[in-house]
Amino acid sequence: MENSIGELLPASARKHGARPALIFGNRCFSYRDLDLLTNRFSNALRHLGISPGDRVSLYASNSWQWIVSYYGILKLGAVVNPLNMMLTPTEAEYAINDCQAKAVVTSSDKASSLIGCESRTNVQHIISFGGPETGLHSFDALLEQASADFTVPEIEQSTLSTIAYTSGTTGHPKGAMLSHRSVLLNTALTSVMHVRHQFDVIVSALPCAHVYGNVVMNSAFACGALLILHERFSEKEVLHSIQTHRATLFEGVPTMYMYLLNFPGLKDYDLSSLKRCTVGGQTMPRAKMEQVESEFGCPLIELWGMTEIGGLGTTQTLYGPRKHGSIGIPLPHIEAKIDMSNVGADQPDNPVIGELLIRGGITMQGYFNNPKATAEVFTEDGWLRTGDLGYVDEEGFIFLVDRAKDMIITGGFNIYPAELERIIAGHPSVAMAAVGAIKDEFKGELAKAYVVLAHGKGATEADIIEHCRACMAPYKVPRSIQFVKDLPKTSTGKIMRRELERFAGKVNE
Repeated sequence: MENSIGELLPASARKHGARPALIFGNRCFSYRDLDLLTNRFSNALRHLGISPGDRVSLYASNSWQWIVSYYGILKLGAVVNPLNMMLTPTEAEYAINDCQAKAVVTSSDKASSLIGCESRTNVQHIISFGGPETGLHSFDALLEQASADFTVPEIEQSTLSTIAYTSGTTGHPKGAMLSHRSVLLNTALTSVMHVRHQFDVIVSALPCAHVYGNVVMNSAFACGALLILHERFSEKEVLHSIQTHRATLFEGVPTMYMYLLNFPGLKDYDLSSLKRCTVGGQTMPRAKMEQVESEFGCPLIELWGMTEIGGLGTTQTLYGPRKHGSIGIPLPHIEAKIDMSNVGADQPDNPVIGELLIRGGITMQGYFNNPKATAEVFTEDGWLRTGDLGYVDEEGFIFLVDRAKDMIITGGFNIYPAELERIIAGHPSVAMAAVGAIKDEFKGELAKAYVVLAHGKGATEADIIEHCRACMAPYKVPRSIQFVKDLPKTSTGKIMRRELERFAGKVNE
């Protein structure tokens, strides 16, 4: 394992040289190409006055330029602040200001909205992937003018590498500080558990700015694999990439797989090259996981992670025993346990449920400039509170039931939306489902399901409710079903339950 993320590409370039490393759109880059391009960007940043330890925000969607920027920033010894492309300019500026970024690297569609932020933040330079514009630096021009000769400085593994912001669903987002060791250790251990290697061809549409997409990218380059990267998810384009490039690994979130299963042309594509797929970000219904394995002809490896650990914390293994519905076991050298000190109302038909805690070298250093929030998520003996509720079975497999903040309390009983979603998705006419809370005068809250029907299938509210009654305790059964055309999702494809209320009173939106 290298000492710094900036050493990752040079190490792979020495081993793999002219071998293809990245395909984005119509362009293919070898390991040597990426190493030299990132050298140029490091030199360009240094020429602009960016020094080791300075923060540089990266606000753009997936692209080869994003990857060059990411490694160029880290080679220099600066700290990268990868921002979610779906953030509004106001939200992005909050994070840029909060982490005290000295420069912002962005795409042309976002660049103009940032002009003027220099007067409100610490930003001195805005670099745009697009053409030159007043007050901006051209990314292409900077690369062209900079030298390709660069030596990565010695950086301690404990040095801050990344400030990654949480989603901010409970107030302002917080900047999780990740060391070089945290990111590299996560990359190495993920590669071990999934048996990643230099002959892999990996297809991904996960945002590189998200920790899941980030560990996919880093592990691909660390292992010498070929990464086929998409700017955004499209069923047709992803399936075409798998077939054309004979992909061995596809990585996605549950909604991506559900869209693929619901895609009318799925059976027209040859997916026989796939050796395994991974799924994370949210829990996935077992019935859909089994359907993926049947249609794709390979194992589907479930994993779990979060921003505060720079990627994965637990995963199923490729060759070991697997259980659908479980997030697997902790990564090697990482500890996980269930804390039951804050367990709420009892549910007699469930295992004893508590909060998942993680400890080890992948955990963050804390929240940037926010000691109060840091103290709230770390125990005195170094365990990180994840906010996820779950249990461990007799064989050591971890099962999550839901996020603590999404739990619905009806008449004193706990209802976990993820459990209902898994059961509803098992109905043959359902493509996707999400469950949220609605207020009730007598019971406090009730569960309401929002359902997307499968292509060419039909079902009524009574059909779905009857399906639920056969599979769950009466108090869990959703009191109403609303059929919708799609569900609100984040940039990674995670369903945003907090946005479900916007469907209220609307028909088949």
